[in-house]
Amino acid sequence: MPSYKEAKERFRGSIAPVITPFNEDESLDLETFKKLINWQIESGSHGISVTGTSGEPSSLTVEERELVMETAMKAVAGRVPFLPGTGSVNHNEAMRLTKAAQEMGADGAMVIVPYYNRPNQHALYKHFKTIADAVDIPIILYNIPGRTAVNLEVETIARLAEDCPNIIGIKESNKDFEHVNRVLLKAGRDFNLYSGIELLCYPMLAIGGAGHISATSNVAPSPVAEIYNAWAAGDVKRAQDMHFEMMELNDILFKDTNPAVAKAALGMMGKITPVLRKPMDIPSEALQKELREVLVNYGIELKDEVKS
Repeated sequence: MPSYKEAKERFRGSIAPVITPFNEDESLDLETFKKLINWQIESGSHGISVTGTSGEPSSLTVEERELVMETAMKAVAGRVPFLPGTGSVNHNEAMRLTKAAQEMGADGAMVIVPYYNRPNQHALYKHFKTIADAVDIPIILYNIPGRTAVNLEVETIARLAEDCPNIIGIKESNKDFEHVNRVLLKAGRDFNLYSGIELLCYPMLAIGGAGHISATSNVAPSPVAEIYNAWAAGDVKRAQDMHFEMMELNDILFKDTNPAVAKAALGMMGKITPVLRKPMDIPSEALQKELREVLVNYGIELKDEVKS
């Protein structure tokens, strides 16, 4: 296992949060899943994550999540870092999944703030510390207050970074740019900060971020990776241009709850059967029509008609 310092250096760039494809009957479509992972890596994504928000983890059983993780792990085959999402609203499930990630050989794990039950900051500290202490693999915290209804505060992040050597970074889906600046100030400039907000992917690189974990990479992996590549190469103008070029696509993909629009797009591209598990569903026909127009404008090859 690489050291945590080495992991910080390796876990950089565009880490694709791959969707979980389903068949028409809502069963797992693992063969298509493997193809998606190969496409991501071949398209330049610097890492792979699964069963995060884009992977509909709350619609999967724990056993299904473990199967998805195992399948992804084998498909990645060490070509890029593999960082599955192992968080849950249930502490014991999060513990089980994070231990499973370690046992199967994952490079690290991404653990979301528990959703729905709104724990206080001390409870969040205990939750994450207990999980981090139970494993040796690197942990990436995942803060997404729009989904969880509670923000992981800067002071709590800094305390976890200080007390848990294997907590090496955080995916921030907090739109408050002051907050993310203070994360690096308080947790340390060497703490890996990843943007989970599409319009903050470039700005977070500018303040010292390690990369991004962007749902848009499900549809356009190459340009999302190129933002990081350009920045890392010192081509600031190119990174800025890519940032603005991607805005229209970013906007359309979040006009409905993620990953509904991304799955519709992948369906139009002929890469998946665009199925979400209830209570989620594909976007309205009006939004799908708008999506198709945007995809065509981006030069993305489409194969299937709009689904009703």
